[in-house]
Amino acid sequence: MFELLKRHFQNGFRKFQSYNLQRAPADMTHKGSTPDTIEAVVCKKDDLKDGEMKQVEVGDGKVLLIREDGAFHAIGSKCSHYGAPLVKGALCNSRVRCPWHGACFSIKTGDIEDFPGLDSVPIHEVIVRGNDVVVKASVDALSKDRRMKTMHKCDSKDNRTFLIIGGGPSSVTCAETLRQQGFCGKIVIATREAHLPYDKPKLSKALDFAPAKIALRDAAFYSTYDIQLLNNKDAVKLNLAGKNVAFKDGDTISYDKLMIATGGTPRTLDCPGSDLENIFVLRTPDDGNLIAERAKQKKVIIIGTSFIGMEVAAFLAGKAGSVSVIGHGNVPFERVLGAQIGNAMMKLFVAKKVEFYMENGVKEFVGHDGKLSKVILTSGEKLDADVCVVGAGVTPCTKLLNDSGLEMTDRGHVVVDKRMGSSNADVFACGDIVVFPLFLCNDKRVNIQHWQMASQHGKVAAFNMLGTEKDICSVPYFWTAFFGKSVRYTGYAEGFDDIIVCGNVENVDDLKFVAYFTKGNNVIAVASMNCDPIVSQAAEVMANCKVITKEEITSEHHSCWVAAKL
Repeated sequence: MFELLKRHFQNGFRKFQSYNLQRAPADMTHKGSTPDTIEAVVCKKDDLKDGEMKQVEVGDGKVLLIREDGAFHAIGSKCSHYGAPLVKGALCNSRVRCPWHGACFSIKTGDIEDFPGLDSVPIHEVIVRGNDVVVKASVDALSKDRRMKTMHKCDSKDNRTFLIIGGGPSSVTCAETLRQQGFCGKIVIATREAHLPYDKPKLSKALDFAPAKIALRDAAFYSTYDIQLLNNKDAVKLNLAGKNVAFKDGDTISYDKLMIATGGTPRTLDCPGSDLENIFVLRTPDDGNLIAERAKQKKVIIIGTSFIGMEVAAFLAGKAGSVSVIGHGNVPFERVLGAQIGNAMMKLFVAKKVEFYMENGVKEFVGHDGKLSKVILTSGEKLDADVCVVGAGVTPCTKLLNDSGLEMTDRGHVVVDKRMGSSNADVFACGDIVVFPLFLCNDKRVNIQHWQMASQHGKVAAFNMLGTEKDICSVPYFWTAFFGKSVRYTGYAEGFDDIIVCGNVENVDDLKFVAYFTKGNNVIAVASMNCDPIVSQAAEVMANCKVITKEEITSEHHSCWVAAKL
């Protein structure tokens, strides 16, 4: 029996292995090449088995070659998000998922199917000549790692106005999808932000980014595709009967369809001294730049062990004079990642000279000449402080919907259906402000504050604003990074009753683990560090409604079980 199981695992691993780094020799460029195209024999037909991928060279470029159901496909080799090598990702059901952050691309069209990122990847022609597999690619496509889908523009004959409130990923993805799907009416994005929509996950990981450096699209993009972007435009009132939105500056904009994605408002602390100078929340690039500048060689206090707070602590460690973190729990991330991994993460920070004051809170801020000088903890301890960053989570920014008539939760979230539609047929909502049905937990309505999920919300909303029925069916995926080490996470672990950790969580110099979050007998979420692409593989297993059981992952071949489910 043992030998039978051993052969099963070995065969499964070979069949579903994620990558093969063989390359085509440079002298295999085909005689059919022209100044504008290159043809290259990249392998023999039998070199690649079904379910395998290989990165190959075509001219001076690299291409991802894939074989599925006997057919060969060739797409760009890098993820359009941050450039991860797709050959190291997860292949399943005609798409490949990025190993770093979970973006998905069709192997047949190169189109982006799940996020993060905005662009698709190039697609190349594959020709089988006898026993040779030939890739034919344009020189231009080979020189690029990304491809924008065809976009339409305004047509004066289309008098519809689609209004989008908010400047985050939902809004940009919604506007782009509308143009990609042929909408030629007016698109208006109104945001309270002063800057172009930007890549917010970068904000807490590197505070000193210039806004233009992290913009999702440049200003020319919005003007080229007739997307009107209104900055410093704070929406204050929704009028469902009149189908318009009022703004703080006195303007009113009417709409045919409305999408609301106003995001979250950072929580502040209601305690004495909270209005002192140098107490910050991180919401915008301006906040980040100011924190980075004022924290140099100063005593910094971080309030809260959220991912944002811990990322800020990691960035400032070594730049500030000292960094101290105050948290309510026993260890950071305990509620999300569990005590064992939370303890490992805390050791990682302590090794970088970050101090922790856990099971604690803030009683009072003390100042001198209007500036912060001390933080008094609920334990009675007094900490010298020059700068404080409050990372205590966010509340939904939905004040403009008060008394609007939209269905809301008691906590201020908009209730939407699988198509991101609200209780009003012409109003859609996305991102951090919504509760929506998640297919992973039998369509229970949940609030998920992930960049990836917000982007997918925007795409789904766009289709349904145009009357093309499309349901949200995306697996949650997020990531965080500290000191050059990344944690990936997929699934939805609310109510988990056990965590099975495989690997090393003791040695901070060599952290390498996979954590399986289980509920009953099923794995409902997976997290990892230095074990790519297992989280992306698990995400594809979940996306295809397959189940990983507790028995499977308690074996020493746990990673093979995940791969074999694809």
